[in-house]
Amino acid sequence: MTDASINASTPRETEAGFGDYFALLKPRVMSLVVFTALVGLLAAPAPVHPIVGFCAILFIAVGGGASGALNMWWDADIDQVMKRTRGRPIPAGRVDRGEALHLGLALSGLSVIMLALATNIFAGAFLAFTIFFYVVIYTMWLKRSTPQNIVIGGAAGAFPPVIGWIAATGSMSVEPWLMFALTFLWTPPHFWALALFMRSDYDDAGVPMLTVTHGRRATRTHILVYTVLLAVFSLGAAFSGIGGPVYLTVSAVLNLLFLRGAWRIRGRDEAASEADNFKIERGFFKLSLLYLFLHFGAILAEAVLKSYGLGGW
Repeated sequence: MTDASINASTPRETEAGFGDYFALLKPRVMSLVVFTALVGLLAAPAPVHPIVGFCAILFIAVGGGASGALNMWWDADIDQVMKRTRGRPIPAGRVDRGEALHLGLALSGLSVIMLALATNIFAGAFLAFTIFFYVVIYTMWLKRSTPQNIVIGGAAGAFPPVIGWIAATGSMSVEPWLMFALTFLWTPPHFWALALFMRSDYDDAGVPMLTVTHGRRATRTHILVYTVLLAVFSLGAAFSGIGGPVYLTVSAVLNLLFLRGAWRIRGRDEAASEADNFKIERGFFKLSLLYLFLHFGAILAEAVLKSYGLGGW
């Protein structure tokens, strides 16, 4: 993969605008980073000045965006092949790979330094480790070498609530790691559902996603197994320091829906129509987004109630 090969096949026809550079930061992924980091910050048992809290979330978001830019820089060759990603700024020829690299590196350094100055060195160091894990461990190594890429690499997306907690407290405890585990166990069924209805993309790009290396039936079984593990853990977390009756209620309903969806996927007949399979798999993928958002929303609700002497057990 070289700059010359990418630029030769995708000539830069127009000058990049602000929206193109913003797209490099993967704003949809960044929104998840911001929300889970905010929950980690507000659920922490330490008051945070609003300005400090705003700066913390801003620089965590910038760090997440930097990771996205570096990911697009490295993956420009496979993004050019996959239908889902060929419209991104680099494969579409609107932004040079070198520009994405420079932007990603600059924002990485800025976010780490400013988070350390705004909150504490521990938080800045952990953000630096998260960027390194996502870009080097996941993007450069795991993604193209093992079907367990999503399982192990999912840790990168699970770190933001831990960073938010550290930014507030300057220390570590079990609660942020419970939030980490919730996201970590959620990631495989979420992305494998995406891989099921976008399998041809990964085939064409040569990415060893589980659907490519083990087939659709094995992937569906893995989704069910991880969904069961996720349900057990997420319900158990209701009785921890981040849980309470609100969280337990929300989690119980969501897990019933999620388990039902995973069971329906597992029971799909390979001979069934492509349209039926696509509808069920895409529906499960959309449900997974709601699943994580509402779980963290319930954690936030419990934190707010506890601040008023309510909530908890």
